[in-house]
Amino acid sequence: MTTPRRPTPRTLRVLGSETITPNMLRVTLGDAGPDRFPRDQESAYIKLMFPETDSSPALMRTYTVRFQRDDAFDVDFVLHEDGGPAAQWALNAKPGDEILIGGPGPKKLVDPSADWFLLAGDMTALPALSVNLEQMPADAVGDAVIEILHADDVQPLQHPPGVTLHWLVNPHPGEQPQLLADHLATLPWRDGRPSIWAACEFSGMRALRKFFREQRNVDRRALYISSYWKQGSTEDQHKVIKNDDARADEQA
Repeated sequence: MTTPRRPTPRTLRVLGSETITPNMLRVTLGDAGPDRFPRDQESAYIKLMFPETDSSPALMRTYTVRFQRDDAFDVDFVLHEDGGPAAQWALNAKPGDEILIGGPGPKKLVDPSADWFLLAGDMTALPALSVNLEQMPADAVGDAVIEILHADDVQPLQHPPGVTLHWLVNPHPGEQPQLLADHLATLPWRDGRPSIWAACEFSGMRALRKFFREQRNVDRRALYISSYWKQGSTEDQHKVIKNDDARADEQA
């Protein structure tokens, strides 16, 4: 079987930025020239590529396409005290600045034919989770549980009226890995076939996976779950740990 060829990286320009909440910044990118960024990529992941400098090696960081228009798209960055190179870049980005972008990678969306929906994530997952909410059927029912840094990080999200939003404040992300799972355990479990989407810090992901598998006996086909980062690890270190964990989970 032929392996799909990865898209050639594109150089995009910063068109502007805006503060969404105290701990989330939105940067708008566009102008890919003749090699335009493909359409319909909201919730797809991209790779921000930072070249080697005298003080740091070449770096690549993963983010999500939040909103997309014909000639531009938005990327949301979580801001925190120990923000990494991508967040620092976003804070300093000015219109006209250039950034090399890899991707887009595949979108991970809920199954619209499910009987009900359950979503869970922290602020790193909020862009992808938000797109899922926006693209659900209008008559969808379920819950979305979102971990944020501060109460002021609650933001208006478009969602079906039958889906309830639950905002959980954790000023120290990564230090309460049971937070999402413990809240999910208090929610009613509906009848019918669910579609579950969850993404967060690595330890929190494992707590969620245990909850879904052991307490709720969720069919693997009904569950998308991923870790987007790991407390105390770089993205490259997290990638190795994540791959090892995925292989162990497949063999379990």
